[in-house]
Amino acid sequence: MSDSSRPGDAVPFLKSLGFPEFRIHHPFNHFDFTRAGRRILVIGPMGSGKTEYSTRVWRDSRVVLRKSGALSGETTYSGADRRNVFVVRLQIDDRKFSDYPDDALPFRGGYERCGPNIARITSSFELERLIKANPNHGTWIIDEATFYDERLAYVVDRESRSRGLVFIFPTLLLNFRRELFNPTARLLLDVCTDVFPLTAYCEHDRCIRDSFYTYRYYTVGGRECPALYFDPLIIIGGDAEREDAQEPNYCTRCDAHHYLPGKEYAYLVLKPLGEQAARGDTHALERELRLINARSDDSQLARDLRSRYAKDGDVNRNALNVDCIAERALLYLFVELNL
Repeated sequence: MSDSSRPGDAVPFLKSLGFPEFRIHHPFNHFDFTRAGRRILVIGPMGSGKTEYSTRVWRDSRVVLRKSGALSGETTYSGADRRNVFVVRLQIDDRKFSDYPDDALPFRGGYERCGPNIARITSSFELERLIKANPNHGTWIIDEATFYDERLAYVVDRESRSRGLVFIFPTLLLNFRRELFNPTARLLLDVCTDVFPLTAYCEHDRCIRDSFYTYRYYTVGGRECPALYFDPLIIIGGDAEREDAQEPNYCTRCDAHHYLPGKEYAYLVLKPLGEQAARGDTHALERELRLINARSDDSQLARDLRSRYAKDGDVNRNALNVDCIAERALLYLFVELNL
């Protein structure tokens, strides 16, 4: 991420010396291992360089560890030297980069090998055990932190405040609905000390705007089919493009090209039908789900999309080509809305 500054008192002074007015942009700086107790969120859509940020920290640590041992006084607190970096990866995220070495910190342009300083975990309890087993490591990179349980936010906050440990979280903060991923994302925002927001180019083939959002879609018969709003929140997908009516693809999109059909339907129709069914009257919900399952134009979902996206060829209407829409609607009602 680049930064820019334009000090108010400096501009008139520079102009008085004959310089034009301009902004000063700061390049990427080396990581500061002398600052203890930081909890750094590195956020942005896929492809924005979150993991590359982590690899720069890793490479910087290799440089400073070769320097004089006398530096340890500036980088160590309570026995943990912040020049010692440990990488934590999510256990369930093992399909991507499956051909890389086990000790790799992978990113789209390659990988860094971390040797024994990398591990895969699934919970905040495992993180606690890792920290206890590696007491001399002062900097912890926790990849995809929002996929862990909420407790993780308070574990890192406690360890950071008590022992000066630095935690770096390269992670998605928003889900494909453009909403905060989950309570863990909310709590990480509460406890973080620094935020580095990154962007990527929109991956629509006719756009180079900044993108902030992860876009989920299915490819069916060669057509782009946006995920409906009530699609399950978490479906792990790889980097390879798939032609599949059940398994999604992901890319990053700007506001104009991030399609999310069915949000209005979810609240205007689907949720009220679920609430009615929860009170014992299941007829209307069953009828709607049967019509959706039969791909009937008479379903309220089909009518809603036709009315909102009336233009022929509107990509949002392709969402109806995805398989198992009725089952996805039921999962949304039961798992997310507890109906």
